[in-house]
Amino acid sequence: MMKLKKLIPVFVSAAVFLPMIFVHSCANTTQAPTGGLKDTIPPLIIGINPLPGTVNVPVDTRIVFRFDEYVTIKNPKNIYLSPPQEKAPKVRIRDKFLIVQFEEPLDSNTTYTLNLTDALADNNEGNMFPGYTYVFSTGPGIDSLLVTGVVQDCNTLRPVKGATVLLYKDLADSAVFLHRPDASVKTDDWGYFCLPYLADTLYRLYAIKDEAGNNIYDPDTDLVGFVDSLIRPVVRVVDTLPEMLKYDMTDTLMCEARRVDFKMRLFREKPSKQYLKNKERTGDRSAYITFMAPYVWIDSLWVRGYKANEVITQFNVLQDSLEIWVNNRKPAPDTLHIFVNYRKTDSLGVLVPSLEHVKLTMPEGRRVLQKMQRKNIKKEDTTCVFKLEVKPETVEQKGFELEFTQPIVFENFDSLVFRYRNPKQKEFTGEYTVEKDTANLRRFTIRPKEKLLPGYEYTLKIPHHAFRDIGGFYSDSTETKVSLPTDEKLSVLKANLTGVNRKIIVDLLDEKRSNVLRSYVLEKDGVLEFPYLKEGKYSLRITDDGNRNSIVDTGSILEHRQPEAVLYFNFGEQEYIEIPAGAELEQEINVKELFAQ
Repeated sequence: MMKLKKLIPVFVSAAVFLPMIFVHSCANTTQAPTGGLKDTIPPLIIGINPLPGTVNVPVDTRIVFRFDEYVTIKNPKNIYLSPPQEKAPKVRIRDKFLIVQFEEPLDSNTTYTLNLTDALADNNEGNMFPGYTYVFSTGPGIDSLLVTGVVQDCNTLRPVKGATVLLYKDLADSAVFLHRPDASVKTDDWGYFCLPYLADTLYRLYAIKDEAGNNIYDPDTDLVGFVDSLIRPVVRVVDTLPEMLKYDMTDTLMCEARRVDFKMRLFREKPSKQYLKNKERTGDRSAYITFMAPYVWIDSLWVRGYKANEVITQFNVLQDSLEIWVNNRKPAPDTLHIFVNYRKTDSLGVLVPSLEHVKLTMPEGRRVLQKMQRKNIKKEDTTCVFKLEVKPETVEQKGFELEFTQPIVFENFDSLVFRYRNPKQKEFTGEYTVEKDTANLRRFTIRPKEKLLPGYEYTLKIPHHAFRDIGGFYSDSTETKVSLPTDEKLSVLKANLTGVNRKIIVDLLDEKRSNVLRSYVLEKDGVLEFPYLKEGKYSLRITDDGNRNSIVDTGSILEHRQPEAVLYFNFGEQEYIEIPAGAELEQEINVKELFAQ
């Protein structure tokens, strides 16, 4: 048995080098060719010291790789040591040798891997070295287990390249915040990872988008994902396993055939420490303050010199930003003194009552304006300003959208005039409804009661003095017109959703999944229409709105909460639907079955 252990490095070396001996290579690849075929063969390792699989390696060792031709370092960050040290390995090229030195002593009794994927290329043609994972140990043996998986973006479910996967023997929730892992690796173009040469023990598994490159999770800058439960590797390392081989990333068949043990979705975690983060005065009578964490607990708020009923406030949906207005027409002071009594995180991480005095001076431009003569004041400085928007493609769903710059204190929606003209140019007066936005007190939606028809022109007119804002200024008149699109090349997708056993958010996105074109919130079976679509490819995303707040919520490491489940409906064998011009498509979707898969 002892003789067999001594021969392990020899066996491993033979497994690495024998295939390399038979790989065809151009002669004299150290010089530019004078003719013939272009060199397309990547560099080849022909020697390593110490040999792969060597045990009892000194903690102050250096690793030397010998190549069959001159190479250059393209991406030094991709020469990656696991477990990582505080400082990345120091690498240099000498002749045909790559020399790797460590900035600090290695840990004793530890199995290490050194990954060279996407790091090196030959000098002449820039052919990338396909990669190699080198293993050695500072102890008497090589750990022999592995885990695999993929890392995805939580919203698009697209693979995340270059994410850092972290494995911890320290099972405390705080480990990922405090120290480097016991093993780590980078994901490839497919978001795929293989963590080899692991000990037989329990671990916690995380993935981060490591902006600082320090292998420690920073919630202020990094995306993060995690596996809910403790894991224990069971698969043994074999050099010929598909998971251990280096593939051309364009080889879809081979890349998708690799074993996947775990899936992690990267998300942006909401901060847990609460404090007043930012403040700004946006106008004479307006300001905002923002907080570090969502759902701030405010006990009281007041503005010096103003009564409580003269102060108007509005939170955003996540309650981490508060807009403030003063409903008083007397000249605004140069400095607004706002007092906020809220629960702030102390040095022990506990929320305690805290009173902060926020001083906000008048914006410089506004201060100058007050000193200017009346004739130089712009019209918008003495008018109730608003935006009235409508889009032909979305008017049936969203109506006419009206948003004011300042809160209004007088409204006369009955004075609005809605008219429509048919294709014979006969005009009619129509009825409408007004909805106040529950999340934005300055925003209203005006919807025609009549069913909108192609070929008709619809006009909404807002007359003079229909509204007055907190500055005492009245609105001007305006009108806007809209007609439904009539382009015969536009298409419609009808989605019949059944088995809706939860509150869901249904989004239609472009092919890249970067832009939401239409969005619906659904709590029961129904047919959703996505009209006026141009020819092209689209994705349909369905989100399980677990907390029923109609937004896609993120996760939390310390609370062991994953981001809300997101699925993309597969149209046949494709993740997108290809819509031709001038088509009307129908699609059946069983939500219950979809989430059960």
